[in-house]
Amino acid sequence: MAQFYVGGYRTGDPFVADPDPSVAGRPDGLPDTADVLIVGAGPAGLVLAAQLAAFPDIRTVVIDRRDGPLEVGQADGVACRTVEMFEAFGLARHVVAEGYQVNEVAFWRPDPHDPAAIVRTGRIPDVEDDLSEMPHLIVNQARMLAFLRGHMARSASRLAPHHGVTVTGLEVGSGEYPVTVELGPSTLRARYVVGCDGARSAVREAIGRRLEGDPMNQAWGVMDVLAVTDFPDIRLKSAITSSAGSLLIIPREGGYLVRLYIELPDHDRARRVTPEELTEVANRILHPYAIDVRDVGWWSVYEVGQRLCDRFDDDPRDPRVFIAGDACHTHSAKAGQGMNVSMADTWNLGWKLAAVLRGRARPELLGTYSAERQAVAQELIDFDREFAAMFSAHPEGTSTDPEKFQRYFRDQGRFTAGVAVRYAPSMITSGAPHQHLATGLPVGMRFHSAPVVRVADAKPMHLGHAARADGAWRLYVFADRDGARFAPLCAFLAMLTARFTPAGADPDSVVDVRAVLPCGHREVAVVDLPPVLRPHKGPFGLVDHEKVFCPDPARADVFDLRGIDRAAGCVVVVRPDQYVAHVLPLDAHDALAGFLDGVLLEA
Repeated sequence: MAQFYVGGYRTGDPFVADPDPSVAGRPDGLPDTADVLIVGAGPAGLVLAAQLAAFPDIRTVVIDRRDGPLEVGQADGVACRTVEMFEAFGLARHVVAEGYQVNEVAFWRPDPHDPAAIVRTGRIPDVEDDLSEMPHLIVNQARMLAFLRGHMARSASRLAPHHGVTVTGLEVGSGEYPVTVELGPSTLRARYVVGCDGARSAVREAIGRRLEGDPMNQAWGVMDVLAVTDFPDIRLKSAITSSAGSLLIIPREGGYLVRLYIELPDHDRARRVTPEELTEVANRILHPYAIDVRDVGWWSVYEVGQRLCDRFDDDPRDPRVFIAGDACHTHSAKAGQGMNVSMADTWNLGWKLAAVLRGRARPELLGTYSAERQAVAQELIDFDREFAAMFSAHPEGTSTDPEKFQRYFRDQGRFTAGVAVRYAPSMITSGAPHQHLATGLPVGMRFHSAPVVRVADAKPMHLGHAARADGAWRLYVFADRDGARFAPLCAFLAMLTARFTPAGADPDSVVDVRAVLPCGHREVAVVDLPPVLRPHKGPFGLVDHEKVFCPDPARADVFDLRGIDRAAGCVVVVRPDQYVAHVLPLDAHDALAGFLDGVLLEA
């Protein structure tokens, strides 16, 4: 839901921002200093870079040891929550248009009458109803990274990675740029460094963190193939367990390509097998069906192990170096969580770095990154260990019930979709004393979008799509039925938001107020709305008309859908990464101000 022309009309692509004046004076090569140095241009690194690209006043540098952008990606599953996140960058439409949409999952087990053959035992929806407005997709990782690089290139920062650059040393000292990073023949000093450089992370090693966990005791082959087969579910995600082993089929984008995850026999685990040998194993598992591989686009063999760091930063008191993604947690590919959780790591970190560097938030905010994401990674490791073991369990083992894995898959659907994360109480997440006012928007979990109608132009849309990756906090004010508490709150919010807004900045740049009214959109007179919901923005003082919404009569009512008390209303405080931080009564002015004061700095 992009807005543009607030600074004046211009021709050309409105989604390409004018370059910031500082860009013209920057050298093409690596600078001597940076506010943030991102090591690694994979999923975690580029999500962080895409966020920071929105702030040209932050000098961000991205380096990667590869000679150029990734051309063929290993990861492919894009969880619903990740697509929601991409919507904040304005990229979801590209991902959805290109991806294979996972709608159903088929389960296959040995035929009780012929154990050497497999038979379908179930077929279920991939995600439950109203889990997310976004689908579960399969998109090549390289394409996901290309979308993010495109977003960076269109930003006012014109940010682009520097390739072929390797970290050879890192030390944390003191001063304005306390982190000194050796990059072969050159040196760069940074305020903060984020290591997104994979399981063999040089940044992790430099700060003394270690990946600890289980040994790698399962080997799997993976192939992207163009094939002809009589297996009936080749265009469905299929989990197959046979007497010959386990196979996971993931249809790929484009209608023809398919990925095969193939469990390798014990005697193959210690050697480098070939695509032809992987195809033979797949055919043994698929019996009585057969697959004729005509072309192999990509293939690899990897081992399964779950490992985790105890912290994701260098110092809990004053963190200057952070690690994210595979640099701090590794696991199997069965649940499709690797790329998604890595991106979620830096989605959590990016806005925090921006807020602290720009003087918008207290430095203690940075300590919440490791606390929040390490706990999530531990949950993932525990889940992945159980999921991988259950997937690999053979029919003669403990999981002889054909429905056991199917039930487990269904029950864990919220986790694999990425929407089960719940952050613990902290300076940015309350203890939820007023959760009863919005039972469908749990504090600590992601803000679950719902259909609404925008009042000014009667546009049906999703409420959560009003949020951009711009670092702003959002207050969603669900008005009470009689409006008795709504008007005083809006007057108070005009003063509260002004307290945190720097001179010359738009009034919604730090705290963005949105309202959902419990009536039909045609019953609202736009000119009667409170000033905080009609802010004046940009050099011409133009009115932003896109702050107020009503339930959509053609779809589910947002008040009913999210369990919001229609008579009392409430305020839902949402962090810049779209997680619910607090739910409060409309008249809890002091509590709201106190919560924001604990995070944000007065301008």
